[in-house]
Amino acid sequence: MRTLTTIFAGVALFALTSCGPSGDAGVGSSAEHRHEPPHGGTGVVLGNEEHHLEFVLDAAAGKMQAYVLSAHMENFVRISAESLAVTVKLPDREETLSFKPVANSTTGETVGDTSMFDAHADWLKTQKTFDAVLKEISIKGKAYQNVAFNFPKGN
Repeated sequence: MRTLTTIFAGVALFALTSCGPSGDAGVGSSAEHRHEPPHGGTGVVLGNEEHHLEFVLDAAAGKMQAYVLSAHMENFVRISAESLAVTVKLPDREETLSFKPVANSTTGETVGDTSMFDAHADWLKTQKTFDAVLKEISIKGKAYQNVAFNFPKGN
């Protein structure tokens, strides 16, 4: 009987602390469930928390970086995309950020096999918040389309 009680307690603890089907923590603790972006940027969930993107703004340079990350934001995920298009709603117009792949000799990432993309736009120097839509990204054979988010809040 003691063994069954121990097994049941372990299963219950796992269910309460792990990601559920909706990407939330188990029953009663969803507000505590978080995945922290490794660069301190804005996390954007893809699908049912299968992957994440992290957007990092360098306002002084007018640059934004996008990192492709695993489900728990613990690992970088390389993809072969030639670019990522993000449509941004500004107060007086719409703009498109075109993120280009970035090679990294330290990690061995190359254009065509990288987890990092960057985009440049002068308006990024002054616009610190906006609503946006990622048109499409394909990761490990799965396509995510029209992913809406707010910068810097996420989705």
